[in-house]
Amino acid sequence: MSARTRTGRIVLALPVLFLAVDAVVKLLRIGPVLDSFNELGYPQNLALAIGLIEAFCLLVLVIPRTSILGAVLLTGYLGGAVATHLRIGNPLASHILFPVYIGILVWAGMALIDSRIVRLVAGRARRD
Repeated sequence: MSARTRTGRIVLALPVLFLAVDAVVKLLRIGPVLDSFNELGYPQNLALAIGLIEAFCLLVLVIPRTSILGAVLLTGYLGGAVATHLRIGNPLASHILFPVYIGILVWAGMALIDSRIVRLVAGRARRD
């Protein structure tokens, strides 16, 4: 395994671990999660569904054959988090952009692991 791939896995592990803990606490429906759902204007009964969606996206991400699909799904999930924080007027750098930071780490890790992503973004994807 190359140094680039190892670095990519480390970079990707950071948001994966954070989001895994986030999904688990939603699935467990602990008090602070339910309080935050109230603050964000979501019914508490959605914690389980949102936690399952997050866990599913992570599962798809960590399976090598489906990792790009997982990154795309997580990007959508994180976009919903951005919209939620925008809607209630949370601070920009600490709340609204935090999901963007997580998404950047996901895609940076993916790009280090799979060079096809860099070529695709650069417009040099090979057509098979």
